[in-house]
Amino acid sequence: MNKKLPNVFANTKTGVIKNNKEQYYSKEDDLLYNDDNLHNKNIKAIMVRKKINDLFNSDNFVYKARVIITTSEGDKEYTLIAKNNDSLLTINNESIPISEVIDIRKL
Repeated sequence: MNKKLPNVFANTKTGVIKNNKEQYYSKEDDLLYNDDNLHNKNIKAIMVRKKINDLFNSDNFVYKARVIITTSEGDKEYTLIAKNNDSLLTINNESIPISEVIDIRKL
């Protein structure tokens, strides 16, 4: 049972290796965007998601929250009961996509 096992490879070169390429891919390369405009849209989307998370994580939220939601169609009052990854659910069983929400305010 004394079989000789193969030696383990040990690399002797321990320097920094830079053989990776940096790449960037955008599906929307053909469209022209103003960087400030794109940055503002991203900030607004993040702020809306933060407001929604703060609303549902607040100590005052037990079952429902009365809010005014601003969309491209205008302002409307809703009673929110739940949220999903991409939508809000109202007490009237309406689903509001978060991507369409411009602003949200608590009553």
